[in-house]
Amino acid sequence: MQNLEDGYHYGVMKRAIAEIDAQGGEVLSLDDLAARMHMSPAHFQRLFSRWAGVSPKRVQQYLTLGHAKRMLHENFTTLDAVNELGLSGNGRLHDLFLRWEAMSPGEYARKGAGLVIRYGTFESPFGLVLAMGTEKGLCGLAFTDEIGEAAAQEDLRARWPEATYLADAEALRPWVEAAFGQTGEARLHLIGAPFQIKVWEALLSIPSGQVTTYSEIAGAVGHPRAVRAVGTAVGRNPVGWLIPCHRALRKSGGLGGYHWGLPVKRAMLAYEAARAEGEAS
Repeated sequence: MQNLEDGYHYGVMKRAIAEIDAQGGEVLSLDDLAARMHMSPAHFQRLFSRWAGVSPKRVQQYLTLGHAKRMLHENFTTLDAVNELGLSGNGRLHDLFLRWEAMSPGEYARKGAGLVIRYGTFESPFGLVLAMGTEKGLCGLAFTDEIGEAAAQEDLRARWPEATYLADAEALRPWVEAAFGQTGEARLHLIGAPFQIKVWEALLSIPSGQVTTYSEIAGAVGHPRAVRAVGTAVGRNPVGWLIPCHRALRKSGGLGGYHWGLPVKRAMLAYEAARAEGEAS
């Protein structure tokens, strides 16, 4: 199971991204990159291998700016199968550990009235994460390293302004640990407008280590010309990582935006690609 204390390793990864970007595509040796991180090569290698499951050299290739284009070429997935499976099957298992339920349009229109939403902050492989959840499951995962916890709290609470909020990290811990360890069962409660939920359901069908495009998602939800609206719905996803909006790219291979900060999106893509490679080898 992924140790939630590995949030420290994301801090190292975030600094490494900045160093790698500064090279303009030039690959740094292990010794050079470790020196820039003020670490010994051996310690640096251990941290990277623990975080990603592969060598620092390979991780560096996944973190380069051109990696999204390569993923779109090599790891692209169509969403034709989504229509065959159906987008409205509440309780459908995803990756064997995720079970989700969507809120009805009427419940959403009440802006959270009658809901008790518990919250807490946890370490994750991508830095600190603010988790929120109802009795049915997690309804929010916001990564705070780029925007700050106060802004993340304000962002999520504004979506369900009539809800009652209680600080209760322990109530959410089993779901959060399952979310990042991908063991046990992570329950997910989708709270959004009907079109948003349709888009988020489509995102749930993208396998780890794969990517798709906004236009593919638009086609999968039955609105092939609504690419911009799909992009907006993707950006409004309140549950980072579990609803994998980081796997949606532009047709050009550009990363597009990411609500919790592009460094987080790039790290997630690198992490998943490296893990997929490690499992395949």
